Amino acid sequence: MSILVVGLSHRSAPVAVLERAAVAGDDLVKLLHAVHASPNVAETAIVSTCNRVEIYAVVGKFHGGVSAISELLALHSGVPMDDLSRHLYVHYEERAVQHAFAVACGLESMVVGEGQILGQIRQAFRLAQDEGTLGRDLHDVLQQALRVGKRAHHETGIDKAGASLVSVGLDVAARHLGPLRDVRALVVGAGSMSSLAAATLSRAGAREITIANRTPARAERLAGSLDVPSRGIGLAELDAALGEADLVVSCTGAAGLVITAEQLAAQGVGTDGRRRFLLDLALPHDVERAVRNLPGVELAGLDDLRTAQEAAQAVGPEAVEAVRRIVCTEVEAFLSAARAAAVAPTVVALRSKAAGVVEAELNRLSGRVPEMDVRARKEIEQTVRRVVDKLLHAPTVKVKELAAAPGGDSYADALRELFDLDPKAPEAVARADMGEGDVREGATAWDPNPDCAEADCVSPASAPGQDSLSEAMPGALPEAMPDTVAEAMAGPPADGVNVETVNAQAASVRAVSARDAVPAHEGDEA
Repeated sequence: MSILVVGLSHRSAPVAVLERAAVAGDDLVKLLHAVHASPNVAETAIVSTCNRVEIYAVVGKFHGGVSAISELLALHSGVPMDDLSRHLYVHYEERAVQHAFAVACGLESMVVGEGQILGQIRQAFRLAQDEGTLGRDLHDVLQQALRVGKRAHHETGIDKAGASLVSVGLDVAARHLGPLRDVRALVVGAGSMSSLAAATLSRAGAREITIANRTPARAERLAGSLDVPSRGIGLAELDAALGEADLVVSCTGAAGLVITAEQLAAQGVGTDGRRRFLLDLALPHDVERAVRNLPGVELAGLDDLRTAQEAAQAVGPEAVEAVRRIVCTEVEAFLSAARAAAVAPTVVALRSKAAGVVEAELNRLSGRVPEMDVRARKEIEQTVRRVVDKLLHAPTVKVKELAAAPGGDSYADALRELFDLDPKAPEAVARADMGEGDVREGATAWDPNPDCAEADCVSPASAPGQDSLSEAMPGALPEAMPDTVAEAMAGPPADGVNVETVNAQAASVRAVSARDAVPAHEGDEA
């Protein structure tokens, strides 16, 4: 089983395609279950935001997973496969882990460093957990991605330097309207983006803020949390509010248009001599593009905010490079821990076999020397167990160390051969360790290497859909991994990709379980 990511984002697709491919609400839940029900998929989670739709999955077969996921995404989004496939990117095994960490840090965001992505990944994590599509392997990858994102924000301040889409959009609005403290603002929607817009406008000292939402009570609660004159209304009062507002920020989950040119014109917009600015942060769009034809009206959507100039203003290159170094060290540490943990079931099976042999020989001794007193039997038992533990200590510690290196899974095979272990024993240990539905928050814990030479770190992606971990970590990745669905389906994975390789799946608590399964004796590692 291996980690696979299939998705599209602002880097690989125009906003028009992202708008068509966006899934939310019940459609998102249906897609989640449809992917999970695929024969090639064991676990799945979906990150769906205003500028990306990414399906994370644990798959047994590369081609089968890519094919099933891309076809289901096309089916549920309504975008024909021919139109969708040219914009999809594929990341597999190590590259999937690297991509997840980079996304969590904001390196793949439209505005580099924006902090909202952490909440969006957490939301995807919880939805998959609630819907029962999240297993141990994907749990560990996403949990660690969240930790890496927090670490990057804490150590580099990239989330403070990198403005969110809301901040960038409001900066654009201020260039057209003047200082935001003088505006009457209307925020349509009461979700996370709308709430952030309302809070930002409140801090800027807007003259007044109106929150319009399908549920008036929710709009009123949001309005009550602001520090400037504010009120909440239902969508039935939206038209009148449009006529009063200087600035409109809209971000709803509606399937169709929420604000049209006809609505605005009916309220005198375009004929009353006032300047207005509309900021559309929704996907699909909330605001009709034709509102730009009204005199005095400016409109900015996601496609207008995705410029390199805005991103450059939002975050400096030093912060970006510092985050890339963090991603580099975290990926290497995560993969090393995963490889080391993969050998744990074999170690447990070996110790279990040794314990069985000791027990059988002690019972045999008792049968042959029944007159042996309790004190002598206890001394002999402790001596035999110490001898076995000391003999096993060196090979079990060494195999864990060797397994942490690339290709280390072969050492577990060698251990099974040398000690003639039942091939099914490690599998049984792994299944027992997994547990039925055992998904625990915070199950993974390990300390990343704080040092990372600049030459070893991930360099910026050179093209949409590409990541350069192969350059950063020579020998750790296949030389050529297909980055589009068309390439992925055209032929087998590149040389060196073993679909059956245990990869990020073992980055769970197997190492901890190995220590817990057999009590530590003298000479065991702590």
